[in-house]
Amino acid sequence: MTASHIEHIGIAVKNLRESIQIYERILGVPCYNIEEVRDQKIRTAFFKIGQTKIELLESTDPAGPIGKFIEKKGEGVHHIALAVQNLAETLKEADRNGIQLIDRQPRRGAEDLNIAFLHPKSASGVLLELCEEAPRKL
Repeated sequence: MTASHIEHIGIAVKNLRESIQIYERILGVPCYNIEEVRDQKIRTAFFKIGQTKIELLESTDPAGPIGKFIEKKGEGVHHIALAVQNLAETLKEADRNGIQLIDRQPRRGAEDLNIAFLHPKSASGVLLELCEEAPRKL
C-alpha cells in the first residue's frame, strides 16, 4: 500500500454550525463544502489547507458511528484519511498483509470519494480511512 498524501483529518463535533465558525477563525480560511452522507448518518464540513483537508463530522443520528464516538470519547480527532490509487486492490493487499479491515469493498463517501476504513487495532489505535477519487461520470 502506498499513500500519496494525507487526504484529510476527520474531527467529530457536536454542533457543525458552531464548529465551522470556530475553525474558520482558527484556520483563517472559509468552509468550502457542507454535505450530508445519509448512509453514514453524518453531516460534514470541509476546509482546505494546502493539499490537506480538515473534515468536521456531526452525527445526524445518536446511534450512528459519530454519535457513538462522541458519546464514548467526546469531540476530537476521529480519523486520518490517506489518499491511495486503486482502492479495491489496496484493500486486498492490506488483507493479505494481515491488516484488519472494517470495509472489504470501497463505498461512496463525502465529496464523491470512494472510501474504506482500516480497523484501529491494526494501526496502533488510530482509525485510518483510505480514499480514492471516484471515476468521473461522462
